Amino acid sequence: MTADTTGTGRSAGTEDTSGSGAAAGGAEASAVSRAAGPAPGPRSLAWRRRRASAARFWREYRRRRAGLVGLAALALFALAALTAPLTVGSDVSSVTDAAGQPLQGPSGHFPLGTDQFGRNLLGLVVWGSRVSLLVGLLAAVLSVAIGAVVGVTAGHFRGWYATVMMRITDWFLVMPTLVLAIALATVMSRSLGTVVLAIGVTTWPTTARLVRAQTLAVESRPYIERAKALGGGHWHIMSRHVLPNVMPLVLAQTTLIISSAILAEATLAFLGLGDPTVVSWGGLLQDAREAGAVSSGDWWYLVPPGLAIAVVALAFTLCGRAVESVLNPRLGVSR
Repeated sequence: MTADTTGTGRSAGTEDTSGSGAAAGGAEASAVSRAAGPAPGPRSLAWRRRRASAARFWREYRRRRAGLVGLAALALFALAALTAPLTVGSDVSSVTDAAGQPLQGPSGHFPLGTDQFGRNLLGLVVWGSRVSLLVGLLAAVLSVAIGAVVGVTAGHFRGWYATVMMRITDWFLVMPTLVLAIALATVMSRSLGTVVLAIGVTTWPTTARLVRAQTLAVESRPYIERAKALGGGHWHIMSRHVLPNVMPLVLAQTTLIISSAILAEATLAFLGLGDPTVVSWGGLLQDAREAGAVSSGDWWYLVPPGLAIAVVALAFTLCGRAVESVLNPRLGVSR
């Protein structure tokens, strides 16, 4: 009986020891998990990936010197446009309160001279940046939005819908964009909304073609077939799978179209089809032409707004090429 008792005690002691070790290990694992915190959810992981992707994009963008120069120039113009009410005042465009004489040359009081009404031309150029940049941005966003919708839907649905949409796109491509914009601006009321609409609805076909080609490439991938097999509808496929993959192309195309939209707005304003009640760079050029600045040699009336248009268009082009090379390194765009 002593042997039995000893064996029983030894066995019980072994079981107790192993049970205590397991309990200790479980407590330690529980303490480590509590210290590490709860596991991140799907949204947290998604935002973490987006932040990491944005950080990688910025690291690659900083290596493009031309892109940094364009970004710095755009930052200066944007700062000037946002602070214009504080730096030059909202009465800079007033004809009755003009501070100088008509067509004065550059001086210490008027660094860029005056216009035909005696207004400070430097203040007019700074104030005109608000309208030109705003119209260019809005027109580019409208153009890219139309092109993206047409391209994604035409690449997804195929069939007769894609045929009809692509024939309409081809018709807009062969028609001169500026002629269509002039026709729309002529038959509609003269306002900034008309200019934005005229530019936006005539410059979308290129984006539509590019987005449709990218959509066809994305929808040929295996995970799209798996999503369809699992019951994913048209809206789910386009919004959750196709659109995120074509957004880099849309972003690059937007930065490239903005420069064209600014040039188109300046052209329409120069032709007298813009809003006559607002000051823009194209409107200043049109005023200089009407005042005879070209024949009289008043270069300060022509050079500043024309140079501003050229610099902004070049800056957006540099940024667009840099963005395009970062998002698609196989293009081989030079730095």
